[in-house]
Amino acid sequence: MRSGAVTRVGVAAVGAALLALAGCSAAPPTEDSVAEDRAGSQLSGTLTIAAAASLQEVMTEVADDFATEHPGVTISALSFDGSSVLATQIIGGAPVDVFASADAANMARVADAGLLAADPQRFATSSLQIAVAPGNPLGIESLADLDRDGPNGKRPTTVVCAAEVPCGAAARQLLDRDGVELHPASEEQNVTAVLTKVASGEADAGLIYRSDVLRANGDVAGIEIPGADEAAGDYEIAPIAGSDSETAARAFADFLLADSAQARLANLGFGPVHAP
Repeated sequence: MRSGAVTRVGVAAVGAALLALAGCSAAPPTEDSVAEDRAGSQLSGTLTIAAAASLQEVMTEVADDFATEHPGVTISALSFDGSSVLATQIIGGAPVDVFASADAANMARVADAGLLAADPQRFATSSLQIAVAPGNPLGIESLADLDRDGPNGKRPTTVVCAAEVPCGAAARQLLDRDGVELHPASEEQNVTAVLTKVASGEADAGLIYRSDVLRANGDVAGIEIPGADEAAGDYEIAPIAGSDSETAARAFADFLLADSAQARLANLGFGPVHAP
């Protein structure tokens, strides 16, 4: 693979990709593979990045930017899934160099296992919307509409993320706040699965991030939820301990706070981090 090239691994393939990598032994680092400094042009190494499914588009773009800026670094795999799934895989020994979580709770699980090489950094937020079919044929305007009969005489078929996934925890926070008793048709392990079911017409509605509505490119429409920012957790990123490319991993984590990466995040619907 040429230096700087990025291999993209989809949500469905993340487990297989990480397990396959677990069987490979990386060459020991040499003096030439150590960067002169974390931000310098001498960065080199190979990185595997595991990121929340909602980050798929922006993380792919940022990884390309990073590889262009640091041609000595090869990003061998980008793996996307629910943050809870990725945290479990990392704790189980999956060979990951950088972890980007959609919440602090799953990052804390990895930290508690002693697997972080540096403190996590907050780099974005994203609030929930109700995803519906283009044109909103059922006239869904609020969370309450998910728990009442629509114009077809039936309640909307709604899908959400599982409770342990950040988008699922946020959904339940808002549903409880508004007193909505929702009986979802399914609970998915990542936000991309929810988006896919709404976009394909398998579900009438789903609770996903605003950034996911934007990356759907018109396949779904987004209905604003008043006060959705109340449940918007911070995305966090950190290098993983034991990486053969720890200097490059630290630099990549720092790169998410650079102006260029922050601009990409804003353009794709992510918000700024919460004030301390």
